[in-house]
Amino acid sequence: MVQSLDRQTIKQQALTLGFHKIGIVRLVPDDADLSSQTGLQQWLDQGYHADMSWMSDPRRQDIHTVMPDLRSIICVGINYYTSHQRPHGPEFAKISRYGWGRDYHRVLDRRLKALAQWLQEQDPHIKVRYYADTGPVQDKVWAEQAGIGWIGKHSNLISRDYGSWLFLGEILINLDLEPDIPHTQHCGSCTRCLEACPTDAIREPFVVDANRCIAYHTIENRDAQLPDDIAENLQGWVAGCDICQDVCPWNQRFAQETDIPDFQPYPENIGPTLEELATISVSDRDRRFRASALRRIKLKMLQRNATASLKTNTPKEQG
Repeated sequence: MVQSLDRQTIKQQALTLGFHKIGIVRLVPDDADLSSQTGLQQWLDQGYHADMSWMSDPRRQDIHTVMPDLRSIICVGINYYTSHQRPHGPEFAKISRYGWGRDYHRVLDRRLKALAQWLQEQDPHIKVRYYADTGPVQDKVWAEQAGIGWIGKHSNLISRDYGSWLFLGEILINLDLEPDIPHTQHCGSCTRCLEACPTDAIREPFVVDANRCIAYHTIENRDAQLPDDIAENLQGWVAGCDICQDVCPWNQRFAQETDIPDFQPYPENIGPTLEELATISVSDRDRRFRASALRRIKLKMLQRNATASLKTNTPKEQG
């Protein structure tokens, strides 16, 4: 029989391994799934997932199908913010902060694996599965239930300690753990993220339409050309987009420098020029984005994004 584990002992171990936020959700097999409360199916029905077919994986709406003997979820967050700022000027390309340093999947996975192994060492009957943005799990929903933060109107998780600059992961475990209190909403009447989005991708508070999202189109859209209404509003973004996070008051007040060296930017990733990336070679791409999450963006896509920005961003800035 699986023995009990103290919540604070687990949290201390997680902190020791380098996580910044830890929270716990307890489940039982006959619990009502949270998908009915998150609007995931409605979001899918509206086609807001674009061609991201993995978002409609039915396991995402019933976490017990991911792990049938699941009893609790240990949710973790890692702060990746650095104080570096992008250079100003229409000639510069913009890359989302999450892609400046080492691939976050690798950083999270290493720590999640260590925590999972430690848990199993406590009792041979313990079973675990862990994910670092890699499985059919609603990371933000469970992180909110675990008290790590709340889902903001831009659909990112916001923490009082770090703003929304958090990478999320979780460990599913077949053990009843003492749960944390779910986080409450603190966006209030603020609508800065909705107003700042140049493509109106945030259709209403908490609802993002990927079909209109710059981050989706620069990272996931494989088409040879971007839609005109996206290309005309890139504002220099070539890999992701941080606009809704940059304007968030919680980020402006509470973002703090990460203590994880892996998240410090590779020097050339903060302010490359659009001209550079529009004609970047395979070898230069591999050198610039070594061990980076941005390697998932195919060369032709990166060149496409930079070329589109060159056509639309520079004239607007000069006009």
